[in-house]
Amino acid sequence: MKSSSLDARVLNRTLLERQLLLTRRRMSVHQALEHLVGMQAQVPSSPYVGLWSRLTGFRPDQLSDSISSRRAVRIALMRNTLHLVTADDCLVIRPVVQRLMARAYRKADEQTLRAMVAAGRAIVEAQPRTNVEIGRLLQTQFPRHDRVLLGYAIRDNLPLVQIPPRGLWGQSSAPTLTTVDVWLGRSLTEASEPDELIARYLKAFGPASVADIQAWSGLPGLRTELERLRPRLRVHRDERGRELFDVPGGRLARRTARAPVRFLPEYDNVLVAYADRSRIVPAEHRERVGRELGRAPLLVDGFVRASWRIVQTGESATLEIQPFDAVAKRKRVEIESEGGRLLRFVAHGAGRHRIKFTSR
Repeated sequence: MKSSSLDARVLNRTLLERQLLLTRRRMSVHQALEHLVGMQAQVPSSPYVGLWSRLTGFRPDQLSDSISSRRAVRIALMRNTLHLVTADDCLVIRPVVQRLMARAYRKADEQTLRAMVAAGRAIVEAQPRTNVEIGRLLQTQFPRHDRVLLGYAIRDNLPLVQIPPRGLWGQSSAPTLTTVDVWLGRSLTEASEPDELIARYLKAFGPASVADIQAWSGLPGLRTELERLRPRLRVHRDERGRELFDVPGGRLARRTARAPVRFLPEYDNVLVAYADRSRIVPAEHRERVGRELGRAPLLVDGFVRASWRIVQTGESATLEIQPFDAVAKRKRVEIESEGGRLLRFVAHGAGRHRIKFTSR
């Protein structure tokens, strides 16, 4: 199934629509997590800000309750990075990406690695442990191996979830781990082909190239799978002639669709979902995005044109905004309006809210 070429603005507006960023939607946390195929979660508060920017009436307790009740879990998945996903998705996605994880630790032969994994399983199923504790306890059994690497070897070869209070709104704790089997009372599904994962990615992020799908998933060598799936997919081309795959019936947004200001968290899905990030990050701002730790992207007219952070001192919370270009500066009123809502969401307990525009 073929279509005409798509320009950068159509791709941008389609991404925003599929990522629930053109208009906030009325859907449950569970529905949103499944639609988005999970959310980046290295920063515990990021999924909360990401859902606030996408859902109507979102409250932090809705996500915290999902994590506490084990309907949502934090686990390493795509690109071997921490994601927040539904329990059901955890069970079906982890087997698909496990071959990526298993390559991470090469310091032991296969027999020794199996022994390490069995010992690690026994440790975390007896009692949830931090990575440091896992490494320290394993080193007593495998003294020739570095304790830090031992911890990662277990994380990469066992499906480990980070348990609460890690990930709960307003709470903090060291990442503490146990197995999926213990936490959910269910085991992973059998390993399968990535067909369903590819289709779900395209539904949430497409149209996209083979390189984009590989960049998002972390799985190499997907061209063969895409060729096998080609008869079941729609194929577009971008302005440079590159093939972009999509699900049949995948709706394309109008290039004239208005894109409101949206505050995104650090490492939001849209920033890590493509090999070519030009559909969301202008070329002239590419080096600035993600370079400053603690600053998150701000979408203006659909593209990352500013960064933001909230600084809390005592009873005061200041939203610092750093525009990158003239487009962002012209949208100051809209940025301040949305920024005020963000402050009330993130820092509702602060007695004083302030918005401050800064230069580079």
